[in-house]
Amino acid sequence: QLQLVESGGGLVQPGGSLRLSCAASGFTLDGYSIGWFRQAPGKEREGVSCVSSSFGVTNYADSVKGRFTISRDNAKNTVYLQMNSLKPEDTAVYYCAAAQRPFCLVATESGYDYWGQGTQVTVSS
Repeated sequence: QLQLVESGGGLVQPGGSLRLSCAASGFTLDGYSIGWFRQAPGKEREGVSCVSSSFGVTNYADSVKGRFTISRDNAKNTVYLQMNSLKPEDTAVYYCAAAQRPFCLVATESGYDYWGQGTQVTVSS
């Protein structure tokens, strides 16, 4: 069974950090571009960051540039999202998704075939 599992979410104070993990089972992430998306209460899901399968090219939403870093460890079959300088507006359920293509897009969910169940990130004092 092909599955993505997110972990690492939690409650953190503004200015704090979290590292999310996206682990694949049933398939290898090598060859897949991986995206991180988030959905805040009452809002549509939006793209946060992605990393391509080809050359590891990364893209970020403007709202997280300079604060979030995406990386992949194909040996561990895992993609990470390091989130620093967190703000209350980063509060959301974060999802990872996999697309079997060499490039990645953060602005659209189109082409992402597999999705995780999500992990809650809450930024609050």
